[in-house]
Amino acid sequence: MNTKLEQAARLSVAPMMDWTDRHCRYLHRLLSRETLLYTEMVTAPALVRGGALHLLAFNPEEHPVALQLGGSEPQELAEAARLGEEAGYDEVNLNCGCPSDRVQSGAFGAVLMQTPDLVAECVAAMRGKVQVDVTVKCRIGVDEQEPQDILPVFLEKIRAAGCRRVTIHARKAWLQGLSPKENRDIPPLDYDLVHQMKAAFPDLHISLNGGIASLDAAREHLDRGLDGVMVGRAAYHQPADILSAADPVIYGTGEPRDASAVVHEMLPYIERQLSDGARLHQITRHMLGLFAGKPGARAWRRILSERANRPGAGPDLVLEALSQVAERSAA
Repeated sequence: MNTKLEQAARLSVAPMMDWTDRHCRYLHRLLSRETLLYTEMVTAPALVRGGALHLLAFNPEEHPVALQLGGSEPQELAEAARLGEEAGYDEVNLNCGCPSDRVQSGAFGAVLMQTPDLVAECVAAMRGKVQVDVTVKCRIGVDEQEPQDILPVFLEKIRAAGCRRVTIHARKAWLQGLSPKENRDIPPLDYDLVHQMKAAFPDLHISLNGGIASLDAAREHLDRGLDGVMVGRAAYHQPADILSAADPVIYGTGEPRDASAVVHEMLPYIERQLSDGARLHQITRHMLGLFAGKPGARAWRRILSERANRPGAGPDLVLEALSQVAERSAA
């Protein structure tokens, strides 16, 4: 196991479809130098059969960064993992937690909780093809499974296949009857079960995911003995609240970052991306929550939401929005 990556995984930002793209990750990296970042899920068939290698593009500044793969065919996943390693990712993660219909129809995601032997086979095949860490993100169970019974079996199988780091979303997934959105909120959280798994598998690096909305909450679980905490929606909607102080609070390095300074650091990146054909709103949509709860946050969001998708919108608009924050902060 990569000890540097193991340290980075003390705090990570969850893979989130349509959200944690390369622009989002670049912003998050400016807020925290240490936190482990994850891609959106990329399906192994898209890479191996579809040749969609553009999905692997990322900025070198994003390191440490992990590629999350979706799939259920061992050899195809192994080949996709090889492509990910070749592209420069620091880790390859297998998605065993996503409950969406699209994922179920492809026989991967949370439905894999029902076939731990297959997951172990996938992990072993991937590890056979790459040198980087192969990790798993899972739920505590699905549908009628009893988490206390299935989760230890699942962890035992993937550990035997060579997986040494796992992230556990501390909710069941109901594949029948709940939408993906409902599956993020309705099934109750069982943090204690995840802590029990750490006690039962002390040699596994176990991170907790689900419902963590502050650095204080993350620290609490780390102090109780977990190896890592993965934050999802809070890191996206209030990125500065979660990430700007992560380095000193979680890692004991550096100083808290100032959100306004980070906006200025984003400007050269925005210039480069616009010159490569990107549209401003593709980048600034990830920045809307930077000043959440602060004076000027509403004006910041309004200007970027209403005008960043207009032809010709560029860094000047970002500075205009930022001036509203500065004015209201000074008032």
